[in-house]
Amino acid sequence: MSSDKPRLTLSMVVRNEQGRYLRHALERHRHYISDAVIIDDGSTDGTPGLCLEMLQGIEVKLIRNQASRFSNEIELRRQQWEETVAVKPDWILNLDADEWFEDAFDGQVESLISRDGVYLYSFRLYDFWTMSAYRDDAYWQAHHYYRPFLLRYEPGYQYTWRETSQHCGRFPDNIYGLHNEISGLRLKHLGWARAEDRVSKHRRYMELDPGGINGSLAQYHSILDPEPRLLEWED
Repeated sequence: MSSDKPRLTLSMVVRNEQGRYLRHALERHRHYISDAVIIDDGSTDGTPGLCLEMLQGIEVKLIRNQASRFSNEIELRRQQWEETVAVKPDWILNLDADEWFEDAFDGQVESLISRDGVYLYSFRLYDFWTMSAYRDDAYWQAHHYYRPFLLRYEPGYQYTWRETSQHCGRFPDNIYGLHNEISGLRLKHLGWARAEDRVSKHRRYMELDPGGINGSLAQYHSILDPEPRLLEWED
């Protein structure tokens, strides 16, 4: 992006993503971002090197945590936020390493971030249970709602966080106090698409939140449902 256009900073937390979806995600993102801030949360594989490889030619601020902070997510997300706003971004695109937008985003993102008076865009996120189908049932309905992923940073705004150890949100909790809009562009989440990942995530949720204080125990258990309702993705 040329210097007269708003800077779009990719903000991402990664951990042991080398053999998963990170390469594909960064390959897509690099076409429209200006720079990136990446927190490597205690990886023991080649994830940090892969980030630098895939974003070669783009300014990358890579922070490496020696030990993972994810068990207290608010601490990790605060770190991500503080490191990101320190580079003085115009816009922040906050995505995980297993997420990317549908193809149409590439051609429309410049128009989104060039609009005056808009500070936040929310999108529908689809939880894929295979590489071509997403889950749609009583427990998995994220795609029926809009969630914030693209934020114009306003230095004078007093941002505040939801103070919970899990499910604290990627952005500060009060961002809806800024003028915001929704977008029809869709976001794919591949983090549930492999059976081994679902087993691992179920185990992690039960270890970190066994009483369902920060989430839903019924949803946690539904992760292992052998016959979930799936819908094929249509471009």
